[in-house]
Amino acid sequence: MTDSDWQVVEIGDVVDQLGTDDVAYREFLRVPSLSCGIYRLAAGSKDMQGPHDDDEVYYVLSGRARMRVGDEVRSVQAGSLLYVRATAEHSFFEIEEEMTLLVVFATDARS
Repeated sequence: MTDSDWQVVEIGDVVDQLGTDDVAYREFLRVPSLSCGIYRLAAGSKDMQGPHDDDEVYYVLSGRARMRVGDEVRSVQAGSLLYVRATAEHSFFEIEEEMTLLVVFATDARS
């Protein structure tokens, strides 16, 4: 949580903090209405995430893979912006190139 009116984050610094795990996530911002993090999936790794309680946006910073949301499958790559509704089953697969994603969770601050 931050009490400041604004915050500047260097994404490269956050990526550097992810370590060497094949699958890594690091949250860098949490306020009542949203949460932001960096998610990395190594080439060939398995994305084990399940549905989330909040709406989610992924922005693919680098890499290439396929994504399944429910029964729909799409190829994604650097520059792809993905929205996933809360509670929707989703995962990345066939990760051809290490993927780095900016992840934004939109929380309902009223709850």
